[in-house]
Amino acid sequence: MSHVRVELPLDHLGELWPQKFRGARVGALLHPASVSSTIEHASRILKRHHTDLFRLAAFFGPQHGFLGQTQDDMVEWKSYEHPRLRIPVYSLYGEHREPTAEMLKDLDVLLIDLQDVGGRYYTFIWTMYLCLRACEQTGVAVVVLDRPNPINGVTTEGPVLNANYKSFVGLHPLRARHGKTIGELAQQFRDEAFPECRLSVLPMKGWQRSMWFDQTSLPWVMPSPNMPTLDTATVYPGMCLLEGTNISEGRGTTRPFEIFGAPFIDPEKLCNELNKLKLPGMFFRENYFQPTFHKFAGKLCGGAQLHVIDRETFQPFLTGVQIIRHIREMCPEQFQWRQPPYEYEWKRLPIEILIGGPIESVFGD
Repeated sequence: MSHVRVELPLDHLGELWPQKFRGARVGALLHPASVSSTIEHASRILKRHHTDLFRLAAFFGPQHGFLGQTQDDMVEWKSYEHPRLRIPVYSLYGEHREPTAEMLKDLDVLLIDLQDVGGRYYTFIWTMYLCLRACEQTGVAVVVLDRPNPINGVTTEGPVLNANYKSFVGLHPLRARHGKTIGELAQQFRDEAFPECRLSVLPMKGWQRSMWFDQTSLPWVMPSPNMPTLDTATVYPGMCLLEGTNISEGRGTTRPFEIFGAPFIDPEKLCNELNKLKLPGMFFRENYFQPTFHKFAGKLCGGAQLHVIDRETFQPFLTGVQIIRHIREMCPEQFQWRQPPYEYEWKRLPIEILIGGPIESVFGD
């Protein structure tokens, strides 16, 4: 596919902003990747439209912070006052993960502009879900600015979340790789869970379902500290499963989720076994690394780097499951399932809320 210039709602806010919300008091849920196609942050564009389109009254930020400054799960951040605009910046990843009635009381509309990465575990879509719920309850309208699913809007993979395994990495039945844009998810959540929510989704121009992010001509801005590239997003729907184990998923390296391992793994043996599987679209290369933080910080780990040769046939969820299976077989004494808490789930194993069901459903235990 040749590159097409995709245009975002943020690029055309003046013409797309609903007439019925002119002059409304607006709060905006944003993060560092909330940028236009010219890499201007939404906060500045919204400020420019302050008074002519609406009155900007508050900001909200999801996991990793409004500024994208916090590294890991359950690293909370506190609300503060925006230094330039003198309006509140409310944290939705701390004392509250859902906007309170107090936060919403002076708003008519909550605008949401977040870049998702196409995997159910990525928490921004669940912050949006909780915002739809809170806004339905308080009568605040919601305007979602659509953005591309960076790993295309066609391919889906992995099990659908079992309703008994809801958590902050899955609050509604979706597959691990869901194939939806954030605007489509907002409509699905409204239709299936929050029918009274007054939702408007502002559309993109030029986006086609089969597109990967590098075919949109849009700039990649890290939506979170460990999502540096499109390559990261491509492997994430499977490699995030390693968060439910004691195997390093490569946090603390320059290629998180593409690199994985542990001090007790023999890379040559592991890569030989994994490459024998001939998993579609990818190759395992032996790799050694020392994470600078997180699991095994400062220790020499053996493992592999995932090289995606053909992203159209590559199956990240299948790949992540096979990696875990083989390491368990090779290192039965050292391999462990990570114990709670994980993403505010205090009882169930992290691997169970990641796969969205009982461990036996995928790993046959």
